[in-house]
Amino acid sequence: MLGAIIGDVYGSIYEFDNEKDKSKIKLSRFSTPTDDSIMTIAISKALLICYDELISKTEDYEKHFYDKCEEVMVAYGNAYSRKGYGGRFRKWLVDPNRKPYGSYGNGSGMRVSPVGWMFDSLEDTLNIARITAEPTHNHPEGIKGAQAIAAGIYLLRSGKTKEEVKAYISETFDYDLDRKLDAIKKNYRFEVSCQKSVPEAIIAFLEGESYEEVILNAISLGGDSDTIACMAGALAEVVYKIPDHMRVGVIENIANQHELKPRDFEFYNKVVVKKKNPDFQEPPVEFEYSKFNPLEYLKELGLGRNLE
Repeated sequence: MLGAIIGDVYGSIYEFDNEKDKSKIKLSRFSTPTDDSIMTIAISKALLICYDELISKTEDYEKHFYDKCEEVMVAYGNAYSRKGYGGRFRKWLVDPNRKPYGSYGNGSGMRVSPVGWMFDSLEDTLNIARITAEPTHNHPEGIKGAQAIAAGIYLLRSGKTKEEVKAYISETFDYDLDRKLDAIKKNYRFEVSCQKSVPEAIIAFLEGESYEEVILNAISLGGDSDTIACMAGALAEVVYKIPDHMRVGVIENIANQHELKPRDFEFYNKVVVKKKNPDFQEPPVEFEYSKFNPLEYLKELGLGRNLE
């Protein structure tokens, strides 16, 4: 999950100003969390709120979780309304009669990474990944994108090799993962569909040999660089240590920009950190924050309940 957010922040300044030279890709003071990070945090919050139901599979747990995903995404999306959401998603956020709109965009893949860390079976991981997609991205390709990223995280956590994960995702989701980054990069354009960005993110991960290299691979492809780096970073975090300079730099940006609070990383701190490879286990996310957070205002208005 933190790997996804760091990828998003690093890619944020290159989304509409692509940089294909990896040596020039840097974190700047303008690098910031985008909709990818905000929705990743929203899904993590919904998972925490419904944690006992999801683990115990109580009656109607799937519907309750679906409803909570919608509620929390709406609360976070409206609190952080200028974060680069797609046009239909922006309309969905403010529509009192909102319904799924058949999207196959990569929004479902960018926000799903917490699911990959929560469950102890592939079946549960795939099922809950589907539910996180369905409030908006209920097109089969949208669901596939979410499931592919979540399944990749789960399988890597379970000790599967990159090649085994590649084989599973290729066969299950019909993604062509045999292409090479250099060949893709020559003609790659801005693509926001799952089918034209999720496989590319996975390939960026497969070709990288460190967390940092994966992020540079993903951003240097061009196109929707923050989202591709978000998805690739979500996978890379499982098998590679996040370098201290990347981790600290992004957390400092988040604190300095007063965008998010430490509590927004509660799922990471309570769930993910405990499940990380002990050989490179990072500490919980902690930072000082003293300024106004728009979520407090939402709660004063009676919106965004149960977000603590």
